[in-house]
Amino acid sequence: MRIGVPLETRPGETRVAATPETVKKLIGQGHQFIIQSGAGNGASVPDSAYEAVGATIGSAADAFAAEMVLKVRSPQAAELKQIKSGTVLIGMLDPFDNEAIAAMASQGLTAFALEAAPRTTRAQSMDVLSSQANIAGYKAVMIAANEYQRFMPMLMTAAGTVKAARILILGAGVAGLQAIATAKRLGAVIEASDVRPAAKEQIESLGAKFVDVPYETDEEREIAKGVGGYARPMPESWMKRQAALVAERAMQADIVIATALIPGRKPPVLLHSETVAKMKPGSVVIDLAAGRGENGSGNCPLTRADQIVDANGVKIVGHTNLPSMVAADASALYARNVLDFMKLIINKEAQLAIPAAADDDIVAACLMCRDGQAVRTN
Repeated sequence: MRIGVPLETRPGETRVAATPETVKKLIGQGHQFIIQSGAGNGASVPDSAYEAVGATIGSAADAFAAEMVLKVRSPQAAELKQIKSGTVLIGMLDPFDNEAIAAMASQGLTAFALEAAPRTTRAQSMDVLSSQANIAGYKAVMIAANEYQRFMPMLMTAAGTVKAARILILGAGVAGLQAIATAKRLGAVIEASDVRPAAKEQIESLGAKFVDVPYETDEEREIAKGVGGYARPMPESWMKRQAALVAERAMQADIVIATALIPGRKPPVLLHSETVAKMKPGSVVIDLAAGRGENGSGNCPLTRADQIVDANGVKIVGHTNLPSMVAADASALYARNVLDFMKLIINKEAQLAIPAAADDDIVAACLMCRDGQAVRTN
């Protein structure tokens, strides 16, 4: 099968959908690869590295003309026009974007959005959301350390002792837990909160203190358990109690990292404008949900997508694509996710063999459209 890997063209996107490691494995199985010239440059992978494992370097048209196209982000209109009917497209295609799904269907494609994979043990190795969230959590702490004008660890010097930075992490999913682990390595004092009761043990096992918002009703306890590995929107009464507790902790924090994001929904507001107004000058907020809320906001209403906002001396950082800031490792992990997914739809003879929806829950969940017919409905 001829597989194409085009250069990602969305602003700020530096990742690539296949690395020499995964290309070599697939060529060994009998596939041919056409890599657009420069596709891996942003991830520190030169064309020569692909050529060394047997890939062919070509133009964008060459890559899009393949039988299967591997992408990081969903194709833009100009890219979509270059993909011929009958092509199989694999990438992070935003399964909640009905317009994009309709556009891919009208082009006659069979498209798989890897973000839609279920959170099951069998699907772990192809969980792109987790692999990229891990990187986002790490990079969030590194950006915070760069923007914060003091030390992270406690230091004892000849000129006196410097206190350790206090970090508050809101949301303890994959990104939040990685942020805790990274901040701990840098010597910070960490507190973290999450809706889900199961998160308490995970937070404490990494050396952070759990900020506990008590449940007052059975309904709150039931909703807090979440569904499919994700939190569910909590009742207004609980959100008010959480806001009060977060405000109290945020006023003492030097850095706040907000990571709460539920696929297909607008992010919850966890750090209110009134709370930011009471934070210490020089404090830093990193909002991993930037760009997903109203006017480019995220978990904080003051956040603006891809901007650093100064709110009364508090820096609010709204980068929307942190994994692209660690493009080499982000691409390596993503490419392995893609490779493992491809095993489900390609047989031992290196031919496309998409199983029926009833036979494979992962393939069924990721399938957006097939042979020009939209399959997913939101």
